[in-house]
Formats: sequence, C-alpha cells, structure tokens
Amino acid sequence: MDMKSISPPGRARPHHFAGAQREVEPFTYFTERNFENITQVNELPADLRFDMTVVSSVLPFKVNSYVVNQLIDWSDIPDDPIFQLTFPQKGMLTEDHFQRMAKLIRADAPRNEIKEEANRIRLELNPHPAGQTTLNVPTLDGEVLPGLQHKYRETVLFFPAAGQTCHSYCTFCFRWAQFVGMSDLRFAAKEASQLAEYVRRHPEVTNVLITGGDPMVMKTHKLEQYVEPLLDPSLEHLQTIRFGTKSMAYWPQRFVSDADADDLLRLFERIVQSGRSVAVMAHYNHHREMETEIAREAIRRIQSTGAVIRSQSPLLTHINDSAGVWELMWREQVRLGIIPYYMFVERDTGAEHYFKIPLVKAVKIFREAFRHVNGLARTVRGPSMSATPGKVEVTGISRVAGEKVLALRFLQGRNPEWVGKPFFAKYDEEASWLHHLKPAFGEEKFFFEDELDEMSRRKIEETGGN
Repeated sequence: MDMKSISPPGRARPHHFAGAQREVEPFTYFTERNFENITQVNELPADLRFDMTVVSSVLPFKVNSYVVNQLIDWSDIPDDPIFQLTFPQKGMLTEDHFQRMAKLIRADAPRNEIKEEANRIRLELNPHPAGQTTLNVPTLDGEVLPGLQHKYRETVLFFPAAGQTCHSYCTFCFRWAQFVGMSDLRFAAKEASQLAEYVRRHPEVTNVLITGGDPMVMKTHKLEQYVEPLLDPSLEHLQTIRFGTKSMAYWPQRFVSDADADDLLRLFERIVQSGRSVAVMAHYNHHREMETEIAREAIRRIQSTGAVIRSQSPLLTHINDSAGVWELMWREQVRLGIIPYYMFVERDTGAEHYFKIPLVKAVKIFREAFRHVNGLARTVRGPSMSATPGKVEVTGISRVAGEKVLALRFLQGRNPEWVGKPFFAKYDEEASWLHHLKPAFGEEKFFFEDELDEMSRRKIEETGGN
C-alpha cells in the first residue's frame, strides 16, 4: 500500500509492512477463565496460581500473548515489574477480602455466589473516585450524558462504548470498575452526536480526550464514526483531539501490522490536516515497554502522521518506585521523541493499598529523577493527584514560619481560578492522598473546600441526584 498519497509534503511517510516483510502476530488474550493455558503460568507454584484465581475473581484480569512472551521476564517471578503490572497478586486484595473469596473458591461454590460476593467487595473498593459519577457528568437539554465527563473547563472526556476494554489490563488501573461486568459502574456512550453537540454549545472546550478502556481496541472504521463529527468546521474552537491509550506498550501491532493499522494512521493525518492537533496520551509505566523493535516502530509511525506523543504514569510500588526507573524512562522517551507529561500519584481506588506510595517519598523520587535528566525531559509534572477538586501537584517539602510543610498547587481545578495557586499542608510522612492531609498554620480548611461543597450541592440539584 502506497502511503505517499496520504502524507503532507515534507513529512516522513509511515512505513508499511507487507505480509512478506513482517510476520503478523495474531492477537491472543487470556483472562481469569483460561490463564492456566499460558505455558509459563503452568510452571508457577500451585499456591501462586490459586492466588491469581482468587484475586481475578474480584479485580479484572486480561493479558495478551505479546505481553506474556515479549515483556515479562519469567525468570524473575513474582518480582518482575511487568508481571506485577499485569498479573493478579495476593496483596492486591486486603486479607479480609482475599479470605472471603478464597473460602468460596475452595468450597467450589456456585458461580453466582462467587459473583455476588465479588460485587459486594467491589463496592467497598471506591470504584469511582474523585466525583466521576456525580460531579463530572455533564447534561445536555436537561439530560445526563453518562458517556461524557467534563471536569475541567477546556477538556471533555469521551468514553465510546466500543472502546471500554483494553489489550491487557493494568493491575493498578483506577478505571478497573469499567471492566468487571457491573453495568451501573460503567461509563459508555454508543454514538458521538451528543458529544459533538455538547462541544458545539461549549466554546470554552478546546480539546476532547477519547478514552476508556482504550479506544485503540476499536477497528479504525468504528473509531472514525466517533471522530468524524468532531472535524466539522463549525467546531473551530476544538483545537486538539487526544487519545488515551496503553496500546503502544501492550499491543504496538495496532499501529504496525494490524490489518487496519495504515487506516488508523490515515485517520490521525486527516485530523491534523483539518487544522487540529492529535495528542496520543501514552501510558508507559516502565522503560521495558519501549524496548522492543515493534514498540519503537509504532512510535515512529505515529509520529510520522504529525501526531504528538505524551507519556504519563502513576508512581507504583512493585513496578516503578525508584528514581532510577523514572530517569531511564524519561531519558528514553525524549530520545524517541516522546514528551514526558505526568507522574501521577496512585488513585484511592481498587488495589490502591498495594501500589500506593506516601507523598513525601513520591516527592523525593520525583526530584531525584528530575534533577538527573536534561531540560527536554523536564516537561513532566508531578507527583500529581487527580483528586476531587482537581489535579494537585506536590511541589516539595518546605519550612515556612518555623513549620515543616508540604507545598502544593493546582495544575487543574474545577474552578480555573484555583490553577497555579499555592497552598500548604502539614508535613505527614504517612499521607498518600489529598484527603489524608490537613491544612498547615492552624487553618481549619483548605482554601477550596467551601466552594467545592457548594459545587457538589449545585451539581446534585442539576442532575437530580444521578
């Protein structure tokens, strides 16, 4: 296939791989129902396999053959970071939750009993943190739009129904509730007409983030149906279309050898040619995810369309909780032309207790890695908490008026007036989330709390409590 006809002058053309040039690897995945079919898993101790069965009965589990065969070091189990990133571990459930499920499974309880108990546990895991189902959901003509979120003034999130799964699931994922089969916990929109109309009526919206799940699990022709309405010239205020995806790490074949990989690149080019930018928000949690030949080819092909790749990841115990890992990851991303964007704090949901890192330690890891990279990598921001009031960055540890404090500021806020405003919390070596912190200097509340409460009240009135 000749890619020359679709590439703007002066831009490198995406490479095309014909069948004779590259063996096409079929997408094969495994879940809690068949993971023991994985050869490497069958060689693991029986107790470890049982732990996987118990945990995967509550938290979502899906892994594919590329991750299994190309990314995991099976000689380093269970400590291998990609294994921790994709396979269930006993500690991902509390001891109480684990034993409740293990008892049923050992007794060979009926499937419906296991499912009911799993659902009870899931509801105890804060399935939708930071006001996702209440404060973030917009309305159009008095109708709630459950497949959209509008938390920050300029940005709308869109959850296409066909993209609410992934090539593999991350064990830390804060959107785990999307994947466990509980429909009342799931965000999804079946068509894009309401999205385009909502954006049309909100000229303050400059970018749409198509997210999930992972929109790259969709065939290109399906993805086009969601994107096409956003390219209407009447939406001239829409400057950027973002795609939140882990596919570049978990299934780079999506951009290289899948049957419609070239069509996907054409879609990116068409967006760019419409006068908008394409931002691929790539989820990389470890430098190993960028080290295979096909992963690097996927990066090159995406960039050749005019799309910009930005990287983000939470800081996670067992996976990337050292400055050296982040330094290497940021250095490699800059070398590959990727822009480091965010270091997040693990959200207060799901298996958070297993992955979380105290904010004080997170600041130290961030600063140690940050000071060892050059200015091109210092585009990264963090550690940042995507909390109910907004994205709050922990900028450092200071001593102010004789008091040791954590210095914070808003990178994004429900009220744009909060953005960039510094505030301070009492120094706390155990705190791992915003609601663990207390205001410094004897203040009773943080400056935004009363206004946030009023926003919540108004939103409940607007949506009728939905």
